[in-house]
Parts: sequence; structure tokens; C-alpha cells
Amino acid sequence: MEKIIRRKSRQIMVGKVAVGGDAPISVQSMTNTPTSDVKATVEQIQRQERVGCDITRCSCPDEASARALKEITKAVDIPVVADIHFDYRIALEAIDAGVDKVRINPGNIGSEERVKMVVDKCKEKNIPIRIGVNGGSLEKDLLEKYNGKPTAKAMVESAKRHVDILEKLNFYDYAISLKASNLDLCISAYEEAAKTFNCPLHLGITEAGTEFSGTIKSSIGLGILLREGIGDTLRVSLSDEPIKEIKVAKEILK
Repeated sequence: MEKIIRRKSRQIMVGKVAVGGDAPISVQSMTNTPTSDVKATVEQIQRQERVGCDITRCSCPDEASARALKEITKAVDIPVVADIHFDYRIALEAIDAGVDKVRINPGNIGSEERVKMVVDKCKEKNIPIRIGVNGGSLEKDLLEKYNGKPTAKAMVESAKRHVDILEKLNFYDYAISLKASNLDLCISAYEEAAKTFNCPLHLGITEAGTEFSGTIKSSIGLGILLREGIGDTLRVSLSDEPIKEIKVAKEILK
């Protein structure tokens, strides 16, 4: 059997978990409890830990969620990522609460000054950023440039815009994901990114679906990329109990 040769990427640390370089491919999941409910979220993360999850992510839509992360991170053993969308203040609060990484797109949080505040805080706490590009929410000008629909090149160009903002601030501690619900688009975007960037790539198929259809879709998409040596960490996204995501991911990696 032909040996899989993994793409060389630079390594980042998410808490105690190495991502990229020659580190094993880590399995991620996400909580689906309200993050502000500390007890329910901690219990769910502990269940994820027991089935072999390496890194988990918590949605952080408001300041109450960001504040709750302080207790959550102290009560669990695996690294916790805060999922931030547009509000830089919530990002700052989550970083202060002790998260191990933030998922935020620097181009979406406003002025350069705001981005710099988040980047400086990440440098201070020594935590990485994940840039998350989604085929379903690309910038309007990029869609126009590529004939009104998301393409692999458009997704990589979007990622590059966010990367440029970080690198201009001398921040290189980042990973990228390029998720789409269309398998061909998703695979092509990751292949294009693998040639363009040397940072770790976080694999995932967005809106993969229910346990049955989502497992099949993720197995095909992630399986193809992994066989090409692409991918440093992955999450199987199912509209189901997170424990099932982890079990499917483990099975794919086997």
C-alpha cells in the first residue's frame, strides 16, 4: 500500500495539543449546550473527553457566554476554543476567561484598531486564532469576481485577506478552515489552500447532515483529503449528539 505523505505545515499549540507539523491529526467537536449554562456545558465536554475528543469549541454569542468560559475552562481537561463571530469585545472577554484558541475572522470585526486589540491579547496569552472561511458566506465582491458563486479560488482568496491582516500585525499563530456543504467545492478549496498556505488546516464539511447522511458525506470528503496528506485537525459536523461526531472522526482516522 502506498504510504500517505502528509503536507508539511508549521505547528501551533492549542493548549497542550500540538496541531500541524508532525503531530497526530487531532479530533475536534463542539458543544451544543448554551455556553452560559456552565454545568451542562462542563458535563458535555467531560463526556467528549471520555470518548477521545482532543479539542472542543464553545459558541460565544454574548458576554454571559464569554464570562462562563472562565469556569468551564477550569473544570475540563481538554483545550477549549471560543467561537466568536463579529464582536471584538466578546473575543477579548473570552481570551481573558482562559480559552486556548479563538475562532474569529479578523476582517469581520471592524477597524484595524479592534483587530490589533484582539491580536495583542492573543499574543499576550500565547493562544492561536482559527480563520474560518465558509462557502455560504463569502464576501460580496469575491462572489461577483467569480461569477456570482463560491469557488475554491474565491474561498482561498477570502482566507488570504484575513491572513494578510494577521501577518501585517506580525501574528503567525493561526490555522485555517475552508468549509462548504458542497463536497466538490470543499475538497477543491482545501487542495488549493494546501498549495497556498503553510499553516495548519482544520478540516470539516459544513452542514454535513444527520448521523447517517452526515457520516457518509464527511467520510468521503475528509477521507479524500486525508489520503492526499491534507489536514492537521478535523471535526465531523453532525446535526446530532457531539459524542457521535467524535466517534465518526475516530473511525475515519483509523
